[in-house]
Amino acid sequence: MAAPREGDTRSGDSESRAQAGAPERLREALQRVLGSRRNANSVFDILEGLEAEQEDEILAAARTCGTLFCTLLQRGDLFIGQLPEEEEGLSADCSADVKYKIWMRHRYQSGIDQLLSLMVHESEQVQEAALCTLMRFVEAEGKWPLVKYEEDEHYTFPQELLKSLVVNLLQVESDTSFLLSRFQEYLQYADLRYYVMAYAAEHIPNVMQSSKGDLLPVYQQNAFDLLSSLHMPSEQSQLSNFLVKQQKKHEAWKAARLKEHRRVFERLWLAFLKHKLSTNLYKKVLVILHESILPHMSKPTLMIDFLTAAYEIGGAISLLALNGLFYLIHHHNLEYPDFYQKLYSLLEPCVLHVKYRARFFHLLDLFLSSSHLPAYLVAAFSKRLSRLALTAPPQALLMLTPFICNLIRRHPSCKPLVHRSRDTEDISTDPYIMDEKDLTKCRAMESSLWELQTLQNHYHPDVAKAAAVINKALSSQETDLSTLFDLSVPELFEKEPKKRARSAPLEFDPPLGLLGRKSKLVTQHWTLE
Repeated sequence: MAAPREGDTRSGDSESRAQAGAPERLREALQRVLGSRRNANSVFDILEGLEAEQEDEILAAARTCGTLFCTLLQRGDLFIGQLPEEEEGLSADCSADVKYKIWMRHRYQSGIDQLLSLMVHESEQVQEAALCTLMRFVEAEGKWPLVKYEEDEHYTFPQELLKSLVVNLLQVESDTSFLLSRFQEYLQYADLRYYVMAYAAEHIPNVMQSSKGDLLPVYQQNAFDLLSSLHMPSEQSQLSNFLVKQQKKHEAWKAARLKEHRRVFERLWLAFLKHKLSTNLYKKVLVILHESILPHMSKPTLMIDFLTAAYEIGGAISLLALNGLFYLIHHHNLEYPDFYQKLYSLLEPCVLHVKYRARFFHLLDLFLSSSHLPAYLVAAFSKRLSRLALTAPPQALLMLTPFICNLIRRHPSCKPLVHRSRDTEDISTDPYIMDEKDLTKCRAMESSLWELQTLQNHYHPDVAKAAAVINKALSSQETDLSTLFDLSVPELFEKEPKKRARSAPLEFDPPLGLLGRKSKLVTQHWTLE
């Protein structure tokens, strides 16, 4: 049988096809191609549909293309092995069957190239259809490989196709967040996730190095969206869902071993974080670092340099870096020089207004929970927090006041701060030096927490009541702060109507008499109290 060529006359009545709808034409073309090899040229009707202007026609062509080539893969009608050039293959001395398979394999490659280009189409529906069709090809090639394997090789996976797909997901100038969110459902397959990580770990350094140190905001955001969607298993037994089922030696396959997953996961994140990031992306990484990245790395200590550099930046980035540092300190015995001094310097007025306030104070409470901390250090933190309380909003004060009291409860040696009275109302006589960065020289132990006494005159009654706790001996029972870290202004407003007033005095001072004077004439008839 002579192999079909692009210039051959296509079968079917062209006039009737033009009058029929696009889905019907494509359905007929599919039936002709699958029905007889003589109608192989009808594949061009399907591929041309991928270049149509109408969205509905493109979607129908993508579905038809998926059905066609998946069926041909199952039948074995595509050439297997290193694909020769089309002209070379068709002119070679081989059977008509081989020539047909070579020709159809080139049409298959053309369809893949067109679908890859559609992944950046202006229509999200077209993008999704192209992605899903390509993933059908990945699954089909996994079952019916197009690559010849030696007898001692038992691991089949369509790596080249998946690699091209990953490259098109990581566009340099086009936002692919929609596609990446759709692609996330395929990452549940352990083998596919492993190879995606491996290809991304190669692609990201190449692209970033070509930028010569410049930021690539769109590309880096796409890369982060892909990396953050990788949900790693924590145990070997969780690696049970595979897209491609291997025949032999499954336990020796890298994609089936948790150790290899962690190794490539670590290499991927290190490759991404090696390059300069925007401030916004920096924050996004730090938010998920302690939960989604560090626990799944082979050597989490490799992130020490990144975290310490982030901790030195200051502001919100330093606050977010605390989570990662805490993980390394707690689980990997990280020793950070002058850690508490840096933590002390983060206590600025802005820390009470950032959206990460709850997270920061939760960690601060953990870092100051040890009973082995020196008294001067706890006193310095207590005094600095008290000074910040003078300008803090009510919702923050309702957390700060019991926070400070808890510190005093844990460290009885700091109780003189509460009971020491000031002889003068002049603030300048306070020995505490707030601008001093050295905790041993700030003279906090010589001062007192007069700021809490000042808060007893606060306009918000709950704040005044919380500050009045220091007028009596502090109980040994610490206050539960878990419900106070996230306290917000709307919550304060919601609580007020629910309160039940015990008494409602009509006047502040009891009256002594009528019109302010005690009259005998009035007292003969009324008793004023």
